[in-house]
This record gives sequence, C-alpha cells and structure tokens, in this order.
Amino acid sequence: MRRLYRYLYLSIFLSINIQVVQAQIYKNPNAPIEDRVKNLLEMMTLDEKIGQMTQGDFAAISNKKNEITTYLLGSVLNGGSADPADNSAKGWADMYDDLQSYALKSRLGIPIIHGVDAVHGHSNVSGTVIFPHNIGLGCTRNPVLVEQAARITAIEIAGTGIDWTFAPCIAVPQNERWGRTYEGFGETAELAKMFAPAAVKGLQGNKLSDSTSVVACAKHFVAEGATTDGKNQGNASIDIAELRKVHLPGYIEAIKENVGTVMASYNSWNGVKCHGSKYLLTDLLKDELGFKGFVVSDWDAIDQLPGDYASDIETSINAGIDLVMVPSKYVEFYTTLKSLVLAGKITQSRIDDAVSRILTIKFQLGLFEHPYTNRSLTPLVGSAKHREVARECVRQSLVVLKKKDGILPLTKTGMKIHVSGKSANNLENQCGGWTLGWQNFEGKKTTGTTILQGIKNKLPAANVSYSADGSIASGADVAIAIIGETPYAEGTGDKADLSLDAQDIEVVRRLKSTGVPVVVIIVSGRPLIINSILPYCDAVIAAWLPGTEGDGVADVLFGDYQPVGRLGHSWPRSMKQIPINVGDPNYNPLFAYNFGITSLSDAPLGSAPQFFSAVTTSGGDSIEISYTKPMADPSLHVENFQVRVNNVLNPVVKAVLKNSDTNTIQLIIKNPVKADDAVTFSYLPGTYTAMDKGVLEAITNEDVFNILNELKFIMKIPGKIEAENYLFMNGVQTENTSDVGGGKNVGYIDAGDWLDFSVDIVEDGIYSVEYRVAGQGAGKILLQTPGVADSKTLATTTFSATGAWQTWTTVKATVSLKKGKQILRVFFANGQTNINWINFVKDTNTGIKTMNDTGFEVFPNPASKELKIRSDGFEYTKTEICDINGKVLYSMESNFESEKSIPINLANGYYLIALSNSKDIRIRKIFVNK
Repeated sequence: MRRLYRYLYLSIFLSINIQVVQAQIYKNPNAPIEDRVKNLLEMMTLDEKIGQMTQGDFAAISNKKNEITTYLLGSVLNGGSADPADNSAKGWADMYDDLQSYALKSRLGIPIIHGVDAVHGHSNVSGTVIFPHNIGLGCTRNPVLVEQAARITAIEIAGTGIDWTFAPCIAVPQNERWGRTYEGFGETAELAKMFAPAAVKGLQGNKLSDSTSVVACAKHFVAEGATTDGKNQGNASIDIAELRKVHLPGYIEAIKENVGTVMASYNSWNGVKCHGSKYLLTDLLKDELGFKGFVVSDWDAIDQLPGDYASDIETSINAGIDLVMVPSKYVEFYTTLKSLVLAGKITQSRIDDAVSRILTIKFQLGLFEHPYTNRSLTPLVGSAKHREVARECVRQSLVVLKKKDGILPLTKTGMKIHVSGKSANNLENQCGGWTLGWQNFEGKKTTGTTILQGIKNKLPAANVSYSADGSIASGADVAIAIIGETPYAEGTGDKADLSLDAQDIEVVRRLKSTGVPVVVIIVSGRPLIINSILPYCDAVIAAWLPGTEGDGVADVLFGDYQPVGRLGHSWPRSMKQIPINVGDPNYNPLFAYNFGITSLSDAPLGSAPQFFSAVTTSGGDSIEISYTKPMADPSLHVENFQVRVNNVLNPVVKAVLKNSDTNTIQLIIKNPVKADDAVTFSYLPGTYTAMDKGVLEAITNEDVFNILNELKFIMKIPGKIEAENYLFMNGVQTENTSDVGGGKNVGYIDAGDWLDFSVDIVEDGIYSVEYRVAGQGAGKILLQTPGVADSKTLATTTFSATGAWQTWTTVKATVSLKKGKQILRVFFANGQTNINWINFVKDTNTGIKTMNDTGFEVFPNPASKELKIRSDGFEYTKTEICDINGKVLYSMESNFESEKSIPINLANGYYLIALSNSKDIRIRKIFVNK
C-alpha cells in the first residue's frame, strides 16, 4: 500500500511539474519560436488575444498608461506629431521604457511592439540623421547605399528603444499631383524591385533578434500610386494585369527578404477599399505570395469602410487585417471586436491566426528577453559617421538636368558666389514632410547643414553673399537660386498645379538680370513645371528633399564628386502632360525617365551644341533660343530657322546673337506673338555652328515658353484688379457674378485660402485698397507680400457678413507700397467669402499736417533710443516711420489707443510718422536733433 501511495504521489508530482514546464515554454529563449507561440496562445484568454490586435497612439494613451495593462494592448505607435516632451533620443528611450513597463505588468507579461514613421531616418526625433526621401534615393540607382542608409536608420531607431518602423514605402506613383509622390522610389516597378529588398534588409539586419535590428513594414498594400488624378486615398481604377505588373513586384521582393509586416492602403481598388478586400490581403498577399508576418491597418483606416463601426471591424479582420491602428478609439475597438467574436461574426481561428503572427514577430525580435532600450546605442544617434552616409546619399541622389559649358563645377579659389531663394538656408524645406512632425517641423528644431552653409563651407566667408529674394547679386561670378516646394505630407500635398511659385520665378529672373550665370537647385518632392525659369538658367539640378546634410549638394556643385543621379520620374513639360510615365504612347517629356547628366566636364570642342531653352521676348516680336555652347553669328543661316505660331509659319526676318549672352540667338519674326499663342521653332539641317565649330543638329518643333502668358497678368497700381486674374491661388474657384458689371468673381473661399497677383506699382506711396466682397460670414483679409523669406502683412481689413453670396459691399484699408514689379497676396483669414475685385487708389492727401490735425504727439527724446507716441485715443492698427521722402524705415502692426514706445534710434534729421487703421491715416513730420 505504501508503494502504491508513493507511486501515485510521484505521478502527481511529475504531472504538475511537467505542466509547469509546459506553461513556461514561451519564456524559454532556446525553445523553437513556433512552440513558444503555440504555448503562449494556449494560455491566453480572448481578452488578451484581442489586446494583442490593438494599437493605440502615444498622444491618446500618454496620460492613461495604465490602460496598456488594463486592455492588454499589444502595440503603441507615435503618430506623425505625437512626440514625448523631451524630443531627444534619450527622451524617446525614456518614453519607450516607461510604456513597456506597463505592458509587462499584465498577467502574461507580453511586451508591446512600438511603431513609428521613421521613413527617411528616425525623422521624428531631434538630432537624428535625416536621409533624402525615397524619391531622391531612387535616383541613386544604388541599392547597396540604400541598404546602408536603412541600416543606420535601424540603429538610430533602436537607440531610442523603438522596435518597428512603418517603412519602406514601396508605392509606384503614377501621377505627380499625388502629395505622397516623394515617398516612393520612382514611377516604375523596376525601382520598387531594386530598392524594397535593400531597405528591408537594412532595417531588419541579418536577424531580427540583433540589438540593432527593427521590424520593417512594406506599405501601402496595394496600388496607392495609381489613384485617379493622383488623389490621396482615392480609387485605383486599374485591371489585375496592371496591378501585378506595376504595383506588386516591390512587395514580392520585400517578402522574399522576409519583411515582418505589411501595412494595408487607404485607397480603393476598383471601388473596393483595400482594408476590406479579402482577395488582396488574404488570397493574394498571405496565400499566394506566402507572406508570413502580420498585416497592420493604417491610421483609423477601417473607419472608411462602409457601414457602422462594428461592421468596419468585422469586414477588416475577416479580410486579413491582424493588428489594427486605432489611435484614440482603442477601447471601443477592443470591446467591439470581443462582442463580434462572441457573436460568431469573427471566428476564433481568425483571431488565433492574427495573434500568432503578431507573437511570432515579437519572439523573433527577442522582446521577451530584452524588452527595454539598449542604452549603449543611444549615443550613436546623429553621429558623424551616420551623417557621412547621409551626405553620400545626397551626392548620389542629385540629378543634373541642364547645364551650359563653363558653368559647373564651381571653383573654390577666387570665385564670388551669391546665393538666394527660400530654400537656401532652410533645413525644414530641405527635409520636407514627415520630419519632426507630420506635415512639417511644427516649430521644432534639429541638427543639420543647410545648402547655403554647405556652400559656405567650401569658400572663404567673404566670397559668399546671401539674399532670400535674389537682390544684391551684382558683382558675383555666379548666382545660385535654391527654390522649390515647402513641406507637406499626405492630403495637403495633393496639388492640381505643379508650376513654380511666382516668388521663385522672380528670384531666378532677378538674379539673371544682373548678368551673372545662374545655377538653379530645385528642392521638391516631385518634378515641377520649370519652363518659366529655364530661359534664365545656366544650369538646373534636382536636389529633391535631401534631408539634413546640405554639404552633399555643395560637394557636387564644386566638383568634389561627379553627379551620378538619374531620374526615377519622367519630368513633364507642362501640366497637360500629367500623368506621364515611361512607356506611354507619344512619350515626350521635358526630361525622360533615367535621364541625368553624369559629368560636369564641358562638351568636347567641336561637338554639337545642345538646345537649352527658348522664350518669347516681352514685346512678342522675337524668340530667344539658348544653347549649351557660345554660338557663332547666325545671320547667314536665317533661312534654316522656322517659327510656328499656333502651327502657322511665322517668317523669321533676322537672326542675331544676343549682346549679353553669346549662348543665345534672337530670331526676329514678322508677326508679333500675342498672349495665349502656342509657339514652336525648328532648325532645319544646315551648317550653323558654335564658336568652337560644333555643328548644330536639326531641331523639330521645340516648344517656346510664351512669357506673354505671364505678362498679361501683371496689373498696374494704381488701378483695379479683377480677382479672377490671379497668377497663383490656393483653394478657390472662379464663378459667374451678379455684381454690377457681371463677369466673374472668385468664390468657395475658406479660411487660409489666398490669391497671388503680379503687380507693377508705378510709384512709392500710400494707397487706399478697396475690396469688393460678399459672403455668409464675417471676413478678414490680409494684404501680404509673400516673399521668399517671411511673408509680411501690409494691411488688414475686416467686414461683416453681407447675408448672401451675391450681396456685395466695398471695404477699404490703407497701405504703404513701394515702386516696382512684385507679388501681392490677398489672404483670407476667415472663410465663407466671395471677392470680385481689388482697387488701389493713390492717396493724394498725405501732405504734412499740423500737430492739431494729426491728433497725436511724438517725443523724440535725445537721451533715448526710442520714440514715444501719444495719440488722442483713436485706435490705430499700424505704425510707420519714414524718411522725409516717404521711404519706410520701420513698420509695425499692433493696436494702441493712447501711448506707445517705439524702439528705434534715429539719426538727426526730418522724419514722417504715420498712424493708420482701415479707415484713416494720420501723418506728422518730426525733427530729431541730438
């Protein structure tokens, strides 16, 4: 009997211990991952499984971190602008470890996987290295370099504790209007196939459990770059053959490289949202392509599915979404998903499949063994070694589009360079969207080198001058204009017109007017329409969005490295060509896919000169044609040139070299060109040569930029400007008006919309500006000078609602304007407004008035570096101090009624002081004698 009891006791003891050992398999790092997943899954409740499928955003959860434990959350992300208070690498690591500690308090201690949009470097964190966006990396044609960039990105991500990046984006953009164009490597499947595996390998390393590896995410599945009109989150109306040929190959290569996660796309495919497509996410991605990782949804993307929220969850999970990004609705998602499972609308097996995929990645990462930040990596963030790789990425991503002989490379000895443009000294423009914030920097700062500073690093300080607007370039040996786009991300980046901003065009033309050669560097997230500046350039370089290492641009400019970049996108001649992609019928871009000048050396002596640009003159009586070489006298070859206007031959009566530029010939034509005319020129086979005897090759129907199309929109001030004659606009539409005189007005105006007008102000002075407006809401209009540096508000006008869209009234403001051609912006601070015209009237009643008439006193205290102004109690909104000729020396907009001190130290002499508001202006002459 004792033996029997002993046997039973031993059996029970062994059984209990075997169960305990079995229960701990998931914690054993030496056990096969498949066994660990199975063991843990068997121990989990439905609540714990659903928690693993739920991802909340840091911004929503930061003040209620206990909910990570309560709802057993499997993942947290930092959205595009959701940063910790301390935005340094250490601050992020502290945040990560804090959040992870709450996950480990749960019953089973399953760590979270933490995601972030580190799409071109660890770009949310101050002090990290920001690489060029993918559009630039695609131009390198160097997957080894892209893998190095991804490796460094992984190290810097790991140095902040984060496990997972929502990258690479392997979209194949087919329409440059799309605001996410810069997130793809280029317009072909060839580039997606080339770079997707390189990026995945760099991020994930040799194995995910390595301390410097992070999980990659191939996104966005699938065909997001094929939406109609390039609309973000729109519909890709393409057949299965095109989907497989163009948009799937990059994913196939990423899967071969064992990418850990795939993100579903917002867009629809032939009317069906990708987030709800079982065919795409399960049948194609998981079953046919053999993807073994997990599928994550995009930000609140399941909400876009048809039906109520429960239906959205049911459809997306059954379609194949495994982990759901529900930034702030994670509690609602958690409870709703549980009720759907209990109701049998989502099977337990579908839940188990999703959770198994998520747990597999967590075990592969080694999160159970090393759940906290490896602090030895944190000091590596932003290191000089990392920046050197980014600098090399910048060098290789540059694409030289145009260059005349003798311009590049720039020399480092004895050369004086003038740099201009809004992006010359602007790190934010260099980096673009998805940097420190979702759309832009959001006021944050990081470490880096602007292109201007990179140029200065090559030369003695005295040899480099700078002006944002292109002024003071005279005396330089060469001018560099750095222009292009300002930061944007998805949604706001969608753009109907990709023409250059008027301010950028003005900078280039102003530089060229000084007679110096002009090199233009375009900072942008896509090809732009540049016909308006080509006639005023001597070289053009596409720098894309290069990131923090502006030295890389200077390295190529000065010839330390030869350019190697080749276009990953066809560069359109005009908006009429968009969308344009290699292989299209009648393919004729300005620069073709794969194009790039890869040597800065001049063309050999005697080689054929290349066509550079063509433009009509402002009088319309001639055409100026530029070549890459200085040209010989063309007068003997006039019969070989043909000009067609609206496809009708317009005889060339004379051909001469342009006095100020021997690279340019001028064709005087019989009948002047008018605005809206379409102009082309041809050169028939002949013997016309460059100065070095290189024979000009035949040219057929080359487009001529008709500058008269722009000149027709230059308005004289004083005078009336019809609102619809804007040069550029944001967010408005033109419509018929019932106002006196009929015609058109500009409507559909929301807060933040604007109209840019090209004006020619006849003389300096104070003007009354009148706006003809109507609308349902109260309005506020700012008259601005949208300069290439900071915009300046010249006048502010407010008005009450008129009661209806076509019930019109006239409101006024007073403004001081300077003589000359410039851009004025009418900015609408409030919406629900229509505008019909703007009228400028010169104020002829601004003579000096007596003190009693002016209604204010000025006290120029000789012992003080300021003026004190005491008014009669009337409310003023603007204060100006001018010299005796009316030149504005100081201007400030702020309300005051009684007394104000002006911090300005004036030399001895007479001055004019002007106080104004929207209805009145009062001026006083003072004398300063110290």
